[in-house]
Amino acid sequence: MEAAAHGRPVTLVAVSKTHPAEAVREALGAGQRVFGENRVQEAKTKFPELKADFPDLELHLIGPLQTNKVRDAVALFDVIETIDRPKLARAVADEMERSGRRPKVLIQVNTGREPQKAGVEPEQLDAMVAICREQYRLPLAGLMCIPPAEEDPAPHFHLLAAMAARHGLAMVSMGMSGDFETAIAEGATHVRVGSAIFGHRG
Repeated sequence: MEAAAHGRPVTLVAVSKTHPAEAVREALGAGQRVFGENRVQEAKTKFPELKADFPDLELHLIGPLQTNKVRDAVALFDVIETIDRPKLARAVADEMERSGRRPKVLIQVNTGREPQKAGVEPEQLDAMVAICREQYRLPLAGLMCIPPAEEDPAPHFHLLAAMAARHGLAMVSMGMSGDFETAIAEGATHVRVGSAIFGHRG
């Protein structure tokens, strides 16, 4: 589902992790078409049938991707938002070559340089873009980030949007249920909202 904000379209990625297929089907019935899942295995249990019933459904992987799950991820997802290391970029490129399926990919940037969080650090981004584009010929479409929970997200969102613009990348995936309005103001093209759509799951 797209909404106009600040004079441009913003795509709502409905984060359906931990929610059953019935809840996704209900959202589809209301017109939502773009969904995000954190885990490949969970998505495999829900989305093949839903995608068969709704051919225009677009599925984003928004959680970490292990190399041993790459084949399933390339087969199922339309956008992989969490490319964060050269080894993963190569595995995804190899699987795209093998399967002929080419989902869009985003590079995850660790804007807060948090050691426990996935993503390339900002100063590593230029090299990672070159690896994805030139070495592995991936369909690189944009950047994604998850700012530190305890910090003002605005500077992180501003940084990500500026880096995307510098590299000519159209997709800027940032902002979740608690901060998506700030993300949109800073240039998000995609916001990942779960609890505001599906409610909380215990």
